[in-house]
Amino acid sequence: MKKKFTSMFAILLTGTLVLAACGNADENNDNTEENDTNNAGTDTDVGGLQLGTGSTGGTYYPLGQEMATVINNNIDVDGFDLSAVSSGASVDNIVSIFQGEMDLGMTVHLPALDALTGDGEFEGVAVDNFGFMGHIYPEVMQIVTTEGSGIESIADLEGASVAIGPPGSGTQAAAKLILEAYGLEDGDYEAYEEGFGDAAGRIQDGSLDASFGLLGLPDGSIEEIALQRDVKLIPLSDEGISYIEENSGYEAFTIPSDSYDFLEEDIQAITAYAVLVGSLDSIDEDLGYEITKALFENSGDISHSQGNHLTKENALNGSEGLPLHPGTERYFEEEGITQ
Repeated sequence: MKKKFTSMFAILLTGTLVLAACGNADENNDNTEENDTNNAGTDTDVGGLQLGTGSTGGTYYPLGQEMATVINNNIDVDGFDLSAVSSGASVDNIVSIFQGEMDLGMTVHLPALDALTGDGEFEGVAVDNFGFMGHIYPEVMQIVTTEGSGIESIADLEGASVAIGPPGSGTQAAAKLILEAYGLEDGDYEAYEEGFGDAAGRIQDGSLDASFGLLGLPDGSIEEIALQRDVKLIPLSDEGISYIEENSGYEAFTIPSDSYDFLEEDIQAITAYAVLVGSLDSIDEDLGYEITKALFENSGDISHSQGNHLTKENALNGSEGLPLHPGTERYFEEEGITQ
């Protein structure tokens, strides 16, 4: 499972980034001096900032669009401009922050923990130029198929066409772990590395058997599929959940039967936290403070259903083990938000 991703990660970390990861001291020192200058005063570039989200059909992209709008509309920084852009989601966003291509990113908290230590999908390359900027919402793995597919359990996905999420996404990492828990490896199923939006369309037209999606609950794309097809969610078994919990930081979660109209019973699943992280290179303490303040004090303006979780009360969910961005830490301390 790691071998394929390590290869992709090696491709992403090319040129000067590989040198930096291996200790190109002169270049790192130059960057550090430039960042220190930015952090010291008014030289920080606040225009053209980018927030990495996910595929357009998932939860990250539409929610990230609204988060960027709320921040833009309420931040007290002249010339500030933030755009939410589609991406490969969790890991891709952290890699892009490492490369200096993005300034903020949405991610599952577990890949963020791995990034700090160079473990898991970041095997061999530690990434530590980001800080935690707040919890967004709880993510729930939802595995979608249709009635009549003959798929009743994860084991039935052997030989099936399955969307496992884009490369570098939290969905793909979790999907592969779940499949592994049932003895399914690469080649045992026909894998499609695509976002949930594309997968949803192909489930609707019958060209795909099933799709994994690490999504908010409920998810609008799943509700849309259900308008045209008889949808069902594939549950995880007790044994499968035990394996997943023993080999990751994901936890068991019960999807209540009233989450969707088509559900007739509770569904066993797994969950993690979606969190916001920010670059320590392009976002200094003052800017990080203003971004965090604008988001958490105006999150009520977000209409997306998952925006309901973006509150001061939930702000530290998923932060354990992650360094707080200095600006976020200052804002949280002012608001009495403590671990």
